Amino acid sequence: MRLLSIVIATALVGICGGPVLAGECPMLQAQMERQVNNRLDGAAYQARENMKQASTLHREGKHAESVAKYEEAAKAVGAKLDRKK
Repeated sequence: MRLLSIVIATALVGICGGPVLAGECPMLQAQMERQVNNRLDGAAYQARENMKQASTLHREGKHAESVAKYEEAAKAVGAKLDRKK
């Protein structure tokens, strides 16, 4: 019975944590678009590629990986993202 309670609690944490990150991805996308829209250099190109990958990961439900890609994109252009707290 105790093991079942632990499994259920873990599942609930996973289910509740996913939407938090899911809501963060579009916010990070918008921030990055503002950073790279008018840039044509190589760093901006690399950031856009990372943003495409992040968007795909978001659609697949892999929100933690998506956020990591947005962070990588921000690093490529020297930007700092405002994350949800």
